[in-house]
Amino acid sequence: MTSENNKRIAKNTMFLYMRMLLIMGVTLYTSRVVLEALGVEDFGIYNVVGGVVAMFSMLSGSLSTAITRFLTYELGTGNIERLKNIFSSAITIQLLIGGLVVLLAETVGLWFLNSKMVIPHERILAANYVLQFSLITFLINLISVPYNAVIIAHEKMSAFAYISIVEAISKLSVAFLISVAPFDRLIFYAILMCATALVIRLIYGCYCKRYFEECSYYFLFDKPLLKQMFSFAGWNYIGSAAGLLKDQGVNVVINLFCGASVNAARGIAMQVNTAVTSFINNFIMALNPQITKLYAEGNKEYMNKLVLRGTRFSYYLLFCLSVPLLINTEYVLSLWLHTVPVYSVEFVRLVLILSLSDSLYRPLLTAHLATGHIKELQIIVGGLNMLILPLSYLALYYGYAPTSTFWICIIFSVIGLFARIYLYQKIETFDVPLFLREVVANILRVTILCIVCAWFIQSNLVGPTSILSFILTSAIYFLLAVGICVCAGLNGKEKYYLIQKIKSKL
Repeated sequence: MTSENNKRIAKNTMFLYMRMLLIMGVTLYTSRVVLEALGVEDFGIYNVVGGVVAMFSMLSGSLSTAITRFLTYELGTGNIERLKNIFSSAITIQLLIGGLVVLLAETVGLWFLNSKMVIPHERILAANYVLQFSLITFLINLISVPYNAVIIAHEKMSAFAYISIVEAISKLSVAFLISVAPFDRLIFYAILMCATALVIRLIYGCYCKRYFEECSYYFLFDKPLLKQMFSFAGWNYIGSAAGLLKDQGVNVVINLFCGASVNAARGIAMQVNTAVTSFINNFIMALNPQITKLYAEGNKEYMNKLVLRGTRFSYYLLFCLSVPLLINTEYVLSLWLHTVPVYSVEFVRLVLILSLSDSLYRPLLTAHLATGHIKELQIIVGGLNMLILPLSYLALYYGYAPTSTFWICIIFSVIGLFARIYLYQKIETFDVPLFLREVVANILRVTILCIVCAWFIQSNLVGPTSILSFILTSAIYFLLAVGICVCAGLNGKEKYYLIQKIKSKL
């Protein structure tokens, strides 16, 4: 059983990495083309106006997590009839939530956009069009959530990978089409992104209906099931709202104090972060269904082992990729973009540090959600994260640099990790000292060793930056990080397993 699960995780991760390699390259190049075609100001406007719509999506974020959890759990129990009911109920819920989001966006969202946001007067009309098409795109993606959740729950990552590749190539095509826009480029970009979302939504729908029998929607009002899902989602709403306020809320606050150009820098940082963190997202996406199914089967001992191992490995994957980028950030951005918005270098470095911190709680969160006991978790951790927005507002109000918003997020990410550990061990048998030894101590040892070695190389051996020296030093830093993670970050059994795998391939 353990061997089968490990093979399935490895196979699914492989499919997702194939997808990621192509998507990462396409995404980074697409961002460059879009920034060039739109300009810094319009690029910033698209990011911040899209963020306004995303803020209203906090209503659906909690339900999306609930849908994924309930579908995966029922697959673990093997109850196909209840699985069908959950899927149909999920679609009904998403339609209702979509109507509520439209109401809020067309009233509060329009008022905020036209009255409060810092957007040049001549671009207000374009920003309003962006709001409308971003809203339609959001609604299309909203209905896709149950279908995506079914694919992930069934662990059919090959299909997920292929469809995502089609999506990435479509977005690249959109980027090139902007330069031949028959009218305003920003409006044309918003329309094409909406059309892309619709095409991808139809592909997901056709695939799911063909291969999964539960993916046939019929109106269902199962009061006990809806109550159970809304109860789970209701508490999870606090965490979803806090996450969106941390990301999109802070983006809006930056716009109020710093303008669209700094939003563009933040948008660039988020694009880089998305490309790099897609490595661990693929691993986590393959890992999460196993954690939930193991809990449903009652195999909690192995589930906790998987949580510990998954946490370390997700950090190592992200860390090995981040080290070369953290050191060469300025050169990478100058190589990638013709125009580098102010604060881009600082934002990229800080957002990668934040992602490294956040990677430490994700497998643990999946295990916590699998239990269904999330009330205390969402109140405490969600409450902590909700403090980020007002503190960021105060920091900018009192004249601190925009980078202060990221430092606030990093501090609360670390505090949140230890809060999650404490809360999880209250409801499940979880060896906290073992977590501190195997996860926290290991990653600290790996991080410190790598930073010291990289600093020595950069200070004493690296000359002026050129394309050749960049490629060479990036390879050295990557291999250094991998070597330290293997030697100082893996235990004896993991090293033995790795050596045997390499020998078998050779």
